[in-house]
Amino acid sequence: MTEFKALVVSEQDGRYVSNVTTRQIDDLPEGEVLIRVKYSSLNFKDALSASGNKGVTRNFPHTPGIDAAGVVESSSVPELSAGDEVIVTGYDLGMSTSGGYGQYIRVPAAWVLKRPEGLGLRDSMVLGTAGLTAALCIDKLEQAGMIPGQGPILVTGATGGVGSIAVAMLASLGYEVAAATGKATQADFLKGLGATRIVERSELEAGKEKPMLKEQWAGAVDTVGGDILFNVVKSLKYGASVVTCGLTAGTQFQGSVLPFILRNVNLLGVDSVEQPLVVKASMWDRLSLQWKTDLHNLEKEIALDDLPAEIEKILAGKMVGRIVVRLD
Repeated sequence: MTEFKALVVSEQDGRYVSNVTTRQIDDLPEGEVLIRVKYSSLNFKDALSASGNKGVTRNFPHTPGIDAAGVVESSSVPELSAGDEVIVTGYDLGMSTSGGYGQYIRVPAAWVLKRPEGLGLRDSMVLGTAGLTAALCIDKLEQAGMIPGQGPILVTGATGGVGSIAVAMLASLGYEVAAATGKATQADFLKGLGATRIVERSELEAGKEKPMLKEQWAGAVDTVGGDILFNVVKSLKYGASVVTCGLTAGTQFQGSVLPFILRNVNLLGVDSVEQPLVVKASMWDRLSLQWKTDLHNLEKEIALDDLPAEIEKILAGKMVGRIVVRLD
């Protein structure tokens, strides 16, 4: 049996403890493709899994990691061969299926995407689920009619993974970007990504009791949810859209139909987990070609042993940008 290193979360006396330990390949779940993982990334969902959130992971011990990029070790399907460089994001990876915080994963072939030529394995994990989600959000807004020059595009939770990549991508595509954050000290970071305006989170929290607010935004990417999301809805320009993909500020809000009726606005949802592989492939192609964006200002690389400390940071709301996890 081949041994490998992995982060394993276990329950001890009612607490969830993360340790890097040794696992056996034979202990991995069934699947057509065995992958040697080279890089992963840190997402809020990974931190929830590592802290015992039953909405993400029910059974422990468990290895989180909803993203993985690596090399096929063996495959029982003709579409994938040993040596192929591949990406796996979403589906059940890192939730109930042993995830990318191990040096090996074994998964169904239907989850596996060959690495697009325009991205290296490491670059793909700077993006990871966060980059895929940001791309899906921008694509959905553009399908709804958003184009550069219509006015500012708001990004909430702008220092987080999805938010920071969305700011950088929108700016690179020629949009005027307003970045909303509760971290006032990160204004220079956000301006360095291309934001032309910094919006304090408190500004977006004001007026939740009002049915309508002043028109401001030609579009928005919301990564936080809650009352902030509906305040964004109430602040959209006529005919504009907001796409929502996160819930760190809550899953509910107090709302009114007035913005939809009087301003003809749209509230759109994006899921990056269960998207068909063909949709994910099309987004990855765009991320590697016409939407390829310089993200060196927002990424940090860590080793597997550093993960527990970074998980604590993201749970405390202290993480900025993207964390790339090196498995070798």
